[in-house]
Amino acid sequence: MDEAAVRERLRSVEDPDLGDDIVSLGLINDLTVEDDEVTIDLALGAPYSPSETAIAGDVRTVLEADGLEVDLSASIPDRDDLTTDEQVLPNVKNVIAVASGKGGVGKSTMAVNLAAGLSQQGARVGLFDADVYGPNVPRMVDADEPPMATEDETLVPPEKFGVKLMSMAFLTGEGDPVIWRGPMVHKVITQLTEDVEWGHLDYLVIDLPPGTGDTQLTMLQTMPVTGAVIVTTPQDVALDDARKGLEMFAKHDTVVLGIAENMSTFACPDCGGEHDIFGSGGGEEFASTHDMPFLGSVPLDPTVREGGDEGAPVVLDEDNDTGEAFREISENVSNNVGIVHRRAIPNSTETPAPADE
Repeated sequence: MDEAAVRERLRSVEDPDLGDDIVSLGLINDLTVEDDEVTIDLALGAPYSPSETAIAGDVRTVLEADGLEVDLSASIPDRDDLTTDEQVLPNVKNVIAVASGKGGVGKSTMAVNLAAGLSQQGARVGLFDADVYGPNVPRMVDADEPPMATEDETLVPPEKFGVKLMSMAFLTGEGDPVIWRGPMVHKVITQLTEDVEWGHLDYLVIDLPPGTGDTQLTMLQTMPVTGAVIVTTPQDVALDDARKGLEMFAKHDTVVLGIAENMSTFACPDCGGEHDIFGSGGGEEFASTHDMPFLGSVPLDPTVREGGDEGAPVVLDEDNDTGEAFREISENVSNNVGIVHRRAIPNSTETPAPADE
């Protein structure tokens, strides 16, 4: 079978999100055939996302049915002219910002569980606690060992649950207040990203402070952000602030991967009833109104608070329904990262924004 015949076979493989076959969408970077061996590089950029894993699996199934031996790889073509030395975080495939318009909506909880969930999927993950005024990620993953320094004065981040960690909390005394102005924030954010030995990562999750201040602007102006996750609770006041975050990302041409609703329905363990303490369905309605993907909702569950206080993200609990809600959000985020990349392939057809999962 020659290359043309193999490409024709691959027209039967559909992209489940973009609604066309992978050949028409330009998702084959390179294809070579030698005897019964086929080597293919696919334009897939969201490692371990369910959708892209399924695409790769379908490619393998179609060709192996014809008796071919398949060697698959995946890469996204470089779309800028910068050399590796000029790029910020050249070894990080995807940067995901987790944001909220206001405090108290569980943004850090979402970031921690998202990072741990992506790692659980098999990805190489880093988590950067960029909330310089109130860093609490180390407590939420029970990480008390500070980063090590190399001879070149770069930092080697500690690791928990397969996630590399960096936080301002590692560099200040416990309980010390951080009082900085904009330029100082810019400097420390830059140092805590560029001067860290992150290594090769599939995803770097950034826990932004609430609001739309200096830290957020620094990140969007200097970091290669793939997309953002906006966290909200169902109540109207939180949704009003989430709208501000949406506008901030729009001004900086940053893709919003979706809306995640936290502190949804509370299932009372005593009476067996369900109570909408902060309202119900507000996040999903907000996503629909603004034509954004809805990533899922997480119930108001004491085990989330217990996991945060004890340093054990609930997403890692296979028997916990709330953990399953976080796992679903992690999968939807990775799927939508893939959509962002595949839509940007030059030969791809026009497609809608990332679909709701």
